[in-house]
Order: sequence, then structure tokens, then C-alpha cells
Amino acid sequence: MTTTPTDTHKKARAFSAGFEMISRFNAATRQELADDNTLLNLYNLCDQLCSQDKLLHLDSNITITTGFDTGKTVPTAGTIGLVLSSNQDQPVTLASITANGKHDPLIIDRMQPSALIIGTLDSGNEIIAIDDALEDVVKLAYYLIADNVTLLVSLDKLLFNSMVSHFAEVYPVTIFATLDQKDKVCKPFKGENVKAIVTSDRNVLEHLEYGELSYRNILALDDTTIFDLQAEIWGEPEPLANDPSKPTPYPINAFTGLLRRVIELVAYYAQVPLAMAGQCVLGSLAHMGQRFIDAPFGHSHMAACLILITEGESGSGKTQAMGLTHFKIKEYERQKYASYLDDVSTWESDKASLKGKELSTFLDENPKPQNPKTLFDDATIEPILDRFISGEMSNASWTTDEAGQFFNGHTMTGDTAGSALSAITKLYSDGEVSRLRSQKSAYATPQTDAHGVRMTLLLQGQRVVLEQALTDPLMNGQGFLARALIACPEDLRGQRTWDDEQRRNDSPYDNPDLIAYWSRCHSLLDPLPASLPNDSTGTPQRIKMQWADGAEQVFYKHMQAIENRQAQGQTLEYLKAYASRMAENASRIASLMAFFDERKVVTIDDITRAFMLVEYSTAERLRYLDATPAGEQNDSEKLSSWLVDKVRGKNPPILNKSFVTQNAPNALRGKKLNGLLEDLQSVGHIRLESDGRRRLVCINPKLIN
Repeated sequence: MTTTPTDTHKKARAFSAGFEMISRFNAATRQELADDNTLLNLYNLCDQLCSQDKLLHLDSNITITTGFDTGKTVPTAGTIGLVLSSNQDQPVTLASITANGKHDPLIIDRMQPSALIIGTLDSGNEIIAIDDALEDVVKLAYYLIADNVTLLVSLDKLLFNSMVSHFAEVYPVTIFATLDQKDKVCKPFKGENVKAIVTSDRNVLEHLEYGELSYRNILALDDTTIFDLQAEIWGEPEPLANDPSKPTPYPINAFTGLLRRVIELVAYYAQVPLAMAGQCVLGSLAHMGQRFIDAPFGHSHMAACLILITEGESGSGKTQAMGLTHFKIKEYERQKYASYLDDVSTWESDKASLKGKELSTFLDENPKPQNPKTLFDDATIEPILDRFISGEMSNASWTTDEAGQFFNGHTMTGDTAGSALSAITKLYSDGEVSRLRSQKSAYATPQTDAHGVRMTLLLQGQRVVLEQALTDPLMNGQGFLARALIACPEDLRGQRTWDDEQRRNDSPYDNPDLIAYWSRCHSLLDPLPASLPNDSTGTPQRIKMQWADGAEQVFYKHMQAIENRQAQGQTLEYLKAYASRMAENASRIASLMAFFDERKVVTIDDITRAFMLVEYSTAERLRYLDATPAGEQNDSEKLSSWLVDKVRGKNPPILNKSFVTQNAPNALRGKKLNGLLEDLQSVGHIRLESDGRRRLVCINPKLIN
């Protein structure tokens, strides 16, 4: 619970006012209490257990000085005042009570959380909160004197919950309930530093009085249950298995017709998992479609580009799969590049014989041809951004089966990694690029911005590369990974067939479905589909895909379901960054599916199938870091075990994040640590919370034996 400066000042003023009021009165004497056995017994208890005078003789009326009743005078003259204290054991207010219980106690300041404390606030004592009648409180106290307990007494049942929560901020608090009271009594304290002792039909005092049992005997009864309410708000922590759970089944039903057959054929010919083939097909659709369409979202539209990350070890078939899905795209790029070389040669030849004014006129009327390359596999982000800004291109794809070229390249490992990731995420989300350079540099240019540009990323790489990226706090913090569609399929090496003659003679380039797919790709690339011209600012215009009847409502139903799963205790509670992008990616995918079918509307079927793919990606992200060799702990397990060990005996089980950062095992520190903490959050092992400027790591109590 975070305390603000304003809260602190209010508490200080309340304490000052309460202390001033209490200090006006003298301690009650045994003689003044002789006519009331309960108060006399309470006096004796407090005299024995407490260091402060808890019972005062109120010889005048009290005027309330804080809270809603400020200025109100209450009839306290001739009554006994019970001193109520805060969780710092500071007297803050009084409860006025008449001898022999003629009237219910009157609490002077009901706005101040407080309790009548019988005993001492000591971490070595069990601190028990009760709201029974004062007579029963005193009986219970006498029974429990020998058990090192301190009683927190609420003299008004309506104030019991606030009292318990107030003291639980500082100490572990025990409450009592019978079985029929359990839900009502315990529910308000779920997640708080409170333990509930639930007995069957008799309460604790009845067991002590009539059952003639000791407190320890009561706790040992078969029908006594002890609930750690701090742990109740936590779900069951998911296992961090040594062996990875099976890869999430790829939702091949998310594709229909020709696209489904193509994915199955690519998986067959390249002998790769369906997920790898599916990611490559999505990459090809995004490369083609981002040029011509925008996807619907809310009251506007957004880019139809994608970020796709696929795990695949060396020799697993990544190159072959990409070769089949991008066959026509690469052929188109080669043809455009060959034409470009011819155009440059002609331009250079025409220019060579010109001089003076003729040369100047020629250059004004015939700018040098621009390189049409839009498919990159080995680059850095800066020159790509420059080409967007210069107007050389408005659409591009970074498509590689060696993801290390992207993640481990100079751009992503140098000091500029943060700004590069920020540029990529802005380009992906808003279609905008901005690069301001000194006009005195060698790269000076008056152009600083590009709008309406698009870039798709299709990155396939080995686990050793992707694991570092997926645990990198910068990659996560900048939102890059939150926008990605992730697949970590099974490794088929060792299961592939190479010696089957019939299979070897079956060429993918003769397959009618692949030929039909490549033909469709050719029609979507050249001749270009009808598209809108650039607007007056030079920004490319694209077809705004529309929802078919009922499709938008289905989209928002899926979006609402994802929103609900981000609530406390739900599966996406700690994956909010990913969850918030799921619907966006679904709209992009559905729009690309419609584009491939040469439609301008997104149907209910399109969006339903698209959500299958984003759900798959989210499931893969949740399980990604579980894979370790059998018999070894993975890094998540190591960190979880270390955290549990460090909070053993601490109540509540909380560590400062700065302590974790500085003291975690060396192999788990650095960039890796934040990613591991996020993964432990996602499976319910910890929570990361803030307390003012402090960051806290709260460990699931259910992990602590």
C-alpha cells in the first residue's frame, strides 16, 4: 500500500489531535472500575500485558476535532475511555464506554483506523483481530495469555475490516471464523497479510470454554482449517517444467482454400513444421498487401504490415520454406532490379555526352533511376529509414532466415538500439518515419519525415539468437516484441525423409496448387492491382478495407474477451502489452486474407480465423522459455527457487527489486533478469508492484512450504 505525502500529513494531524485529547484525562483506577467485572478484568490484563494506560476516567464531554463530525460534542463525562491505537502503537482516539455495559461503546473518531490493543505489538507474538463483545474479548484474552498472543479489538463491527487491513500493513494478522462464516469473514482480506483460522461449528472461545481444549489443540483439530488469505488472491503457480511443454498445435484451420493447401505443401516439400510454413505465407501476404490496403480498427484504419518471429535451428528448412512462399516476390524483385540496371546504364549513357545547360536540363527532366529493391535480408535500419524519407520506396520487408543479422547486427547491439527499436515500432504502428540530421553533415538532407510507409519483418532464427532477444528488456520495453507474432514449432530434424525416390522426384515447381499460388502472387505484384495515387503531400494512398455485415461486432467480441483475460488473476494479467496488440494483429491478418482473395471487405469468417492465429502466437509466447535439457533447471526455475529461498520466513514474502537485481545469481543478472521476471509473472510465481519510488517483487505464498 503506497502512502502519499498528503496521507502522511493527515495521519500526523490525526495522531496529534488524538494524543492531545487522550492526554487530558487521567488513568482509571481499580476503585473506579470495581462495579464492572469486565472492565476490572480488562484493567488487570492491561496492567499485566501492556506498557500504556489503556483505560481512562473521562470526567468531561469531548468535542470532536477531526473527521466529518468536527465540532460535535459527545456526552462522555462520567464514562470510561478505552485508548485505541494505530498500527504504530500510537494512541489516536478513544472509545467511551459506560460501566456494566449500559450502552454500546462510542468511538470518538471513526475515521481513524485503530484498535484496543491487549498485549504488545511484537513480531514474536501472534496478532489476533476480534470483534466480539468486550466480555468475551476479556475471557478470550485470559485463555490465550500463555500463548504469546496480542489481541486487536474492534469495538464496532462496522470498523472491523478497516482495522484488520490497517494492522495487516505492518504485521501478519490472524482472524477467527466458523465454517458458516468463512466466506463472509474472509473475502474482504484476500491478498492481504491475513491468516484465517476456521473452526467447524464452535468458535475458538467455545472450544476453549466448553471443549476444555488449549489453543494449540484447537489448531490441530481435523476440522480446523487455516487459510493464508494473502495467498488466496494468487492463482495456482504454473509449473516451470524442465522439459518444454509440447509446442502449441498450429491452427491450420485458420487458413482455407488455396492458402491452406499452400501451407501444407510447403510443409511437405521443405519438410518443415506447419507453423514455419504458415509464418512464411503470412510474411509474403504482408509484403504484397501492405502496399495496397489498410486494415480497419476502431474509427480509422492502420497498416497491414506484420512482425513475424519464428524459431528454427540451422538446417531445419527455413530457407527452403521461404524460397517457396516468396518465389514470385523474389522473381519480381530480380526483374525490377534488372530493369533498373538497364535504366541506369541508359541514363548514364545519355548523360555522358551532355555538358553545361543541356546537362542541367537533362538532370532536371530525367532524375537518376532509383533502386527498386524492397526485400531486404541483410541490412541495418538506418539506410532503410533513409530510403523511406528520400521517397525511394514506401514499402519494404526485412525477410531473413538468419535472424541474427537483425538481432545481433550493429543497429541492435550498439548505443542506438533503443532509438532503432522506437523507429521500427512507430513505423509499424503509425506508418511514419522521422530522422533529423545536422545540415552540416555529409548526409544532410532537407527531408526529415515520411508518412504512409510500411515495413514487414519476417525473422527466422536459431533459439540461441531468439532467446536473447525475447528476454531482452529493451526489446520488451520498447514494445517491439509486443507487436510480434511468435512461433516456436517442433524441430523435425531426425524425422525427415530423404531416401524416398517418389518423394524426391515430386517437384514443387510442378505442383498445380503452388503454381496457382504463384500465379496469384504475380497478379498481385505485376501488373499492380488498382490503387489510389499519392495525395497532395506525397503520402501513398491505400484501399481502406471495410467490415462485412456483422464482422465488426464479432471483432469486438473477440477484443472484449481478450480484455477480460487481462483482469487480475486471469491468464493475460501480466501480458497486457501483448494482449493489447492481439486484436490489431487479427485485423491486419484478416485484411491480408481478404486481399489475397481479391476482396475489399473483411468477413466474419476472416476475422474469426485471424484470431486463431494471434491466440496461437500468444500461447507460444507463454511457453517459450520453458525448454531446457532434461534434468536441468531452466533459468526461470532457478530464479523462482532463489526468490522463494530469499523470502522464506519473511511475512509478507516481498523483496525490493533493487535487492534482486544486485543479488540474484550471476548467470541470471543483466539484460536477462527483467525478461525472466516478466515470465515468472505470466505463470503466477511473482508480481511486480510499486510502492512509491520502490519496485517490489511479491512472491506467490503458495510456492513457500
